[in-house]
Amino acid sequence: MRYWAAAKAAAGTAEEPYAAATLAEALAAARARHAANPEFARVLLRCSFLVDGDPVGSRDHAAVRLAEGGTVEVLPPFAGG
Repeated sequence: MRYWAAAKAAAGTAEEPYAAATLAEALAAARARHAANPEFARVLLRCSFLVDGDPVGSRDHAAVRLAEGGTVEVLPPFAGG
């Protein structure tokens, strides 16, 4: 998982590995890993996600399959586009 901007600040890291079959599982594990920082969970609520370069959009995160060795980009809202 690659974190950008406010997500990176809240996670305290730019990226970390995931071991999950779906985006929902990966995000749940990330929330648990960063449970000591409640701001992380709040930031995730506002984020959009790219999975291997494809926007997730409004799809159910439980239905978004992750490939082993793939990339999840965690993108908080950016000012100015």
